[in-house]
Formats: sequence, structure tokens, C-alpha cells
Amino acid sequence: MSQDFQTFLKRLEAADELRRVPVAVDPYLEMGAIADRVSKQPGGGSALYFERPQGHRMPVVMNAFGSLRRMQMALGVDREPRGLDAIADRIEGLIQQALPKPGGSFLDKLAKLPMLAEVGSWMPKTVRKGLCQEVVLQGDAVKLSELPVLTTWPEDGGPFITLGMSHVRYKDGRRNMGLYRLQVFDDRTLGFHTQLHHDGARARHGYAPGERMPVAVAFGGDPNLVYCATAPLPPFISEVLFSGFLRGEGLELVKCVSNDLEVPADSELVIEGWVDPAERRREGPFGDHTGYYSLADDYPVLHVEAITMRKDPVFPATIVGRPPQEDAYLGLATERIFLPLLRMVLPEIRDMHLPAAGAFHNLVIVSLKKEYPGHPQKVMSAIWGTGQIMFTKGVVVVDEDIDPHDLQEVLFRLTSNVDPRRDMMFVDGPLDVLDHASDRFAFGSKVGIDATRKNRPFDGFPREWPRDLVFPEAVLERIADRWASYGLDGSAPLP
Repeated sequence: MSQDFQTFLKRLEAADELRRVPVAVDPYLEMGAIADRVSKQPGGGSALYFERPQGHRMPVVMNAFGSLRRMQMALGVDREPRGLDAIADRIEGLIQQALPKPGGSFLDKLAKLPMLAEVGSWMPKTVRKGLCQEVVLQGDAVKLSELPVLTTWPEDGGPFITLGMSHVRYKDGRRNMGLYRLQVFDDRTLGFHTQLHHDGARARHGYAPGERMPVAVAFGGDPNLVYCATAPLPPFISEVLFSGFLRGEGLELVKCVSNDLEVPADSELVIEGWVDPAERRREGPFGDHTGYYSLADDYPVLHVEAITMRKDPVFPATIVGRPPQEDAYLGLATERIFLPLLRMVLPEIRDMHLPAAGAFHNLVIVSLKKEYPGHPQKVMSAIWGTGQIMFTKGVVVVDEDIDPHDLQEVLFRLTSNVDPRRDMMFVDGPLDVLDHASDRFAFGSKVGIDATRKNRPFDGFPREWPRDLVFPEAVLERIADRWASYGLDGSAPLP
């Protein structure tokens, strides 16, 4: 479903998913405190539309993606019975179509032509004009202080842009879009927080010291773009192409006014500039999604040359902090949507859960059809060697009949099925840059826990493994039929 950000907000309001805040609210701490409280309500609370940011004219929207329903609306699957899993089904179908069949014939190749035509429809289209350039500010007219940029936590190093999507281009022409925080230093410069493992850092390394790498930071546009900017995509798939896949049609892009990058034409606002890979400035601290302040460090500087916008722009922002927050639903989307891609590497995995309390990269729970000795350990090792999931500090493996989302059940299996010496595997490897618990930067130990049932054929277990307590199906059916007559559904008092 194709939509821009303001159309999305109207849909949220019509669905009673958005609340307007008509009184003046200060972007310094107050907006963050309100959004933090609302996002921790059951189900994620409402999206917030701050009509009167104190000292600014541009309204601010927060928590727009902070519920399962709003995430589904952003990705166009709110009317799908399987919700986010409907996207996973599409990806799985594409994988099945794309994989070559053993001994495939010429007719098999012809059968793939409709799929190629469909992929072609997701490609971005360049247009001459875009809504994002109705107002163009350059030179002395560029003033970042006129934007309602939030300071969300009291010890933050300054105001931070938190929901701007940074577009860069590798020297070989590849496009990348990432969601990187940007600290406002002054009216013309920003901290460009591209961490060691980010594509933005890899792209920067292709430019020589003193060479200017163009950057464009876009806000709004199709709401699926925020998710695409965070998605752990394979390197051969661009975020813009993935957005076209989700929309069912390619994005319209327009060329920037001060460099040759292209940005979504219906963006609310675009900040254009450049980065010298050799230049660094102290950035941070910043209240982060880990629930702690990430420490100040030296990062590149983004020099702003132009700001373009719609005539009536809305400024999207978010707060990150101790889970649950709005970003938990971005993590939920990744969990559901990318399960088919993980199964390409590990087809034995039945399901996966990334608990919000694990802050995305601290805990992964997978259910597994165990087939041979060491199978859980093989899966742990594969997870630590696969894409961005490599940062996971803890991997818990349960049997295929256990729901990884049922944390009560997972904890039961973790405490009842595990012998610590036998079932815990420790390894060393790369960690997320923001990990504060390790004693080395971006490197430390990880643990895998085999919480599956043990048995003699697979595991060489020396004793008989006990059976689970289960009532016979016939008894469960009888009490289900007579539940109301027993008064156990609350319709009548117990005798």
C-alpha cells in the first residue's frame, strides 16, 4: 500500500491510534518524558502529535510506530490475517521461486519471467520535482536551530535527530540508507554517528581523507522507509528496493539540490551536506536503546549545505531508552519478516523471538527440530556467523514444540532442562559497539544455552529423560464442553 507520512498520520488518527497534544510542550526533555511514559503503556500507547513545540512552528510526531497495529499499518499489512507474517510469506515465496531446481529446463526458466517483471516494478523511479523541495534553504538561510530537534535525556550531549534516514553512496555506486543518530553541534554541523559495523561507516571508508562524501538525511516519506532503514538486509538488496517490495511499486526519488544523491520525493524534510572521512569531533553521550547512556566518542562531522522541505512539514522523532520503547516494534517486524532468510541458512529452525528486554542484540530464542548430537550448538554457531544477528550475546535453543514467544515456558525449560556445565557454550566474538558490559570495545564473550530435552539416541544422556505432564485430549475436550456448566468461566458462582 503506497502512502506518504502525512497520509499515514491521517490513517492513524482515523483508526484512533494517534493523539494530538494541543498545548505547548518543550522539545528539551518534556517531549521525551511524555513519549517514554506513553510508549510503556500496554500495547505501546498512542502515536503523539505535538502541535505546538515550544519555540518552534513545525509540529513533532513521536511513537508513530510504537504498536503492533501501527507497525502493520506502516508496512501495509494491517488488513492481512497473518499481519507481519504475511510479508515473511511473500519473501519465502520469492525464495522458492528464485531457487534453481535440479535439472531445471528451459520452461522452468521461462516460468521465472513473471517474477522478474514483478521485481522490476519495485525499482525506484527518478522524477524531476518532489514535495520535499517546495521550500529550499541554502547559505545563510540554513539554521538547524529552527528545527524542533529533541533533547530526550538530561545527560545527552545536546539535541539529537533520531528519526532521520541518512542516504549515502559507495564509491562503486551502491546506494545505502541507514537510521543513524545525528547530534546538532551548531546551525551548520551535525555529528554523523556511523558505528564500526554500519554500512554508513563502510561507505565512508571508500573516500580519501579530504574528499567529500555526499550525505542526505530524509524525514518521513512512505512510513515503511523507517523500517527499511533498520532492516538487516543482505548487501545486494538496497533499502530503497526493499521499500518498493513492501509497497508493491517503486519509490519516486528526486535529486538533491546540492549534491547528486537521490531522496524520496515525498519526504517531509531533507538535510543535505557532506562528510570528510578524516574529520572527527566528540559526539555524545546519548541515552540509548540499551537503557544506559552510550559514552561520548569521536565521530565524523556532517556539514550542512541545504535544507529542503514541504510547505507544511511534520518533524518525525523518537526516543530510545530502556525497553519497551517505540523501537521494540521495529525489532518485532525484523523478527517476523526475516525468519525466512534465516531459514535459508538454518532450515531446521521453526521459530524465533527477539525479546524487547534484550534490546535487539542481547538475546535470541529459537525453536529447533533437533536431529543429531550437537545440533543446538551448530545452530548457535551459525547465528553468531550470520549478518547483524552475529552481535547476539545470548542464544537460547528450545525444542520445536516450544513457543519461543512464551517466556514463561522458555524460562521453565531453561531452568528444568539445562545442566550448566554440559549445556552452556561460551565463545568470543564481535559485539555491538554500544555494549557496555564487555571489557573490550566491540568484542567480548557470548553464551549459547541448549534448553532442549535430552535423550540417549541424540545426546548420549545416561538416564531416562522424564516425560512432560500432559492431560489426555479426551479429558480436555470434556472439560471444554462443560466449562460454563462448572461455573469456571465466571458466568455463575461455584457450588
